[in-house]
Formats: sequence, structure tokens, C-alpha cells
Amino acid sequence: METSLARIKKDIGTIQKFTSTPGQGCTRFSYSIEDKKAKNYLIDEMISLGMDVKIDGVGNLRGTYKGQCENLPIILVGSHMDTVKHGGSFDGITGVIAALEVIRVLKENNINTKHTIGLIGFAEEEGSNFGATTLGSKVITGKIASSELKNIKNFEGKSYYEVLEESGLNPENIDKERLDKKDILGMLELHIEQSIVLDKNNLSIGIVKGIAGTRTYGVEIIGESNHAGATPMNMRKDALIAASEIISHVNDIVKENGLSTTVATVGKIECHPNVSNVIAEKVGFTIDIRDLDDYAMDRVLKEVINYSNRISDKYELKCNIRQITSFKGTKTCEKINNIIEDIVKSRGYSYCKMLSGAVHDSAVMAEITDVGMIFVPSKDGKSHVPEEYTSFEDIKRGSDVLLETLLKLDKI
Repeated sequence: METSLARIKKDIGTIQKFTSTPGQGCTRFSYSIEDKKAKNYLIDEMISLGMDVKIDGVGNLRGTYKGQCENLPIILVGSHMDTVKHGGSFDGITGVIAALEVIRVLKENNINTKHTIGLIGFAEEEGSNFGATTLGSKVITGKIASSELKNIKNFEGKSYYEVLEESGLNPENIDKERLDKKDILGMLELHIEQSIVLDKNNLSIGIVKGIAGTRTYGVEIIGESNHAGATPMNMRKDALIAASEIISHVNDIVKENGLSTTVATVGKIECHPNVSNVIAEKVGFTIDIRDLDDYAMDRVLKEVINYSNRISDKYELKCNIRQITSFKGTKTCEKINNIIEDIVKSRGYSYCKMLSGAVHDSAVMAEITDVGMIFVPSKDGKSHVPEEYTSFEDIKRGSDVLLETLLKLDKI
């Protein structure tokens, strides 16, 4: 049994058209018109396979392909539906399409699995709407209660609760729609690597051993605005000067306090009033720290906070630091990884075991069930950009491994 290259091409080709930025990458935020079009396409395909389908109160697409024994825990398979702004056509959706294709193959070969198969397309994994990642999976695993949704705001000040209601969803159902760990045998996710390891080493498959945790903080430096020409250098309270010193020192902080696997990124900077002839009064920026090792992240974070405060004091400025997200490093299930490795070896595919530096919904799911992740190569390591590309042949190979892994897991 094999998955269909032609069907995979058709599905991804169709869904990549659902973008609010045609010609400038794929932009498909959760709860957008484009997101609804993508979900409607998948719903039609799932219904044609005899699946029961629903969209839950937080916008996750959920379908079930019934197994022989409905009293057994289900096997979940899928990934996320949303993209970043001007992103690519393969991130996330590849895993959802692979899950759909696996169920198609089961259907056309009249294979009745013991366990029910649950396809899931997670909402709001990227954090594009609210600045916080994996919200769809966090809600259905009970990490976020429905009452907390009113405190999560988007960039327009609307609460998550309001956005869900405006999208025609019922957030009041969320607490009743949670996944219970006793009802799940395991979760499988196929994803593009989003890095260069597989492509550079000409490898077909990555078996993910662990998913990096994150510590994301917002730093705000507050000084005083004044005339750029009339204010002497020794009488300034220039927030941008202090911010630039902190930002430029982040690399050194990681080298001195982190591990070889620790990374940190300043990815967003805002300057006020952002005028060429006015001293900056306020500068805000984010610091994203990642590693599988929680202690390494904590050491880097502690020194970032200490250094930011020291530099702010040096220039007599105020420094406010707030947590945006915190995510523990997660190990995947060794038992599932061994199954994947045996399959890859038997098929003669080149592979490696690796860590994921990117956050995935599987990291959240790992708190309630066993998780396995399969990576396929990203050309030149590019992702979250319009140039993002994974060959359909690589996706098919990954989908074939996903299919066989699911069947072996079903026999447990």
C-alpha cells in the first residue's frame, strides 16, 4: 500500500490558493476567510470518506474514521492549518494532507483498523493572531480554560473569545470538547523540517527525538523624547541606545550561558515615536529563547533580564520585561520512534534522528499522550517565507512512513 502522489499534489495545490496575499507567499490566519475555505475543502474530502467531522469551539478541525473497536483509545494524526504572514505553502498543511491521504488509502483498501483514527487540523499554531503559539492544542488539552480566552487579546484589542464568536464558533463548548488522555493511544504528526539538516545532508526522513521549548519575553525600554539636534549627548535618555546595547549582547549571553543547542532571537522591534529627528522615548522588542534543555533556557533568560536592567540603570531609563510565552522542552515517544526507524530502514530511506528547534502542536499533545513526529526536507532549509518548498516526492515518502507507522501502532 502506498499513498498517492497525484492526490497529495492536488490537495496542497488547492489549499495553497487560499491566501490573502496572492503572489506574496501564503497568508492563511486562523478564523480568516481563507482558513474557512481551506477547512470547507477538507471537510468535503473527509465526508466523502465517511468520516464524522466537526469544527470545535476553538476552531480545530476534527474528524473521525471509525475503527472496529469503539471502546479502544483513538490514534490522532494531523498538524496545523494556519500560516504566518507571507509564509509558505507547506508548513503545517502538509501534515494535515498526509493524514487525510493515509485515511484515503485505508478506505480504498478496505482496511478496518482496530482503533478509531482521529484527523486533526489545529487552529492558531503559529500565533499570528494573538502573539502566542499552539493555542488550539493548548485549549483542547486543558492548558487554557474557556474563561481565560477573554484575557487573550489580538493586536486590535479584541479578545480571543470575541474573535471565536465573530467567526461563528461557540467558545462555551470548549471545556466539553477537551481531549482526555485515557481516550488517546498516541499522536502522529508529519511536518516539513523548517531547517537545513535533511536537505544539506541529502536525507529523506527525520525522526524527531525532541521538540525545543521556548521562553519568549517582551522587553520595553522607556526614556524621554526630545529634539535630536538641541539635546546634548550627555543629557539624553535615549531608549534606542540602551535597546541596541541589549540586543547586540544577546548572542554573547547565549554563548556564555547556554548550550550548543541553545538559540536566541530578537525578532520584533518597535520604536516610538520612530521619527528621524526625535530621540526615541520608548523601544520594545521580543527575545525568543529555545532549547530542549529547560535549565539552559532559564540561565540565558536570567542573564538577559539582569543585563537589560543593568543597561537601563546605566542610562537612567525604565525597563519593563513581561513574559509572552513559556514552553517546556519535550521528548517524543521512544517506542513510536523505534517503530518509525524500523519502517524507514526497511524501506531503505536515508534518515537521521534529530531535534526540532521549531515549536509544534505535538509538544503540547505530548503532555497527554505518546507522540511521534516525522520530518521531511525543506529545500535550502527555508520556511515561513514564500520560497518555502518541499518536493512532493519527499512528502509522499513521509506519508508512506506515516501510513505504516499508524498501522503498526494500531496493532498495539
